Amino acid sequence: MVDPHMLEPHMLEPMARILGGAGDLAHLVLFLWASSATSLLVWSLREMARANRRFDDFVAAIARLNRIFADFDDD
Repeated sequence: MVDPHMLEPHMLEPMARILGGAGDLAHLVLFLWASSATSLLVWSLREMARANRRFDDFVAAIARLNRIFADFDDD
């Protein structure tokens, strides 16, 4: 875990000065937007994969119940 005292504002000033002075603030914003959009995409794909797995488990459980009930009908 990051110690909050290590992230003091005076440590970020040189980086902000470099980015602002070179006019690269737009590039920084674009990078932050692209990385957040990419992480949101990765998160949503992971969640979709988990939902598919849960649905497959549900279908397998229904198939087991159908086999059990089919065995009762055979008797």
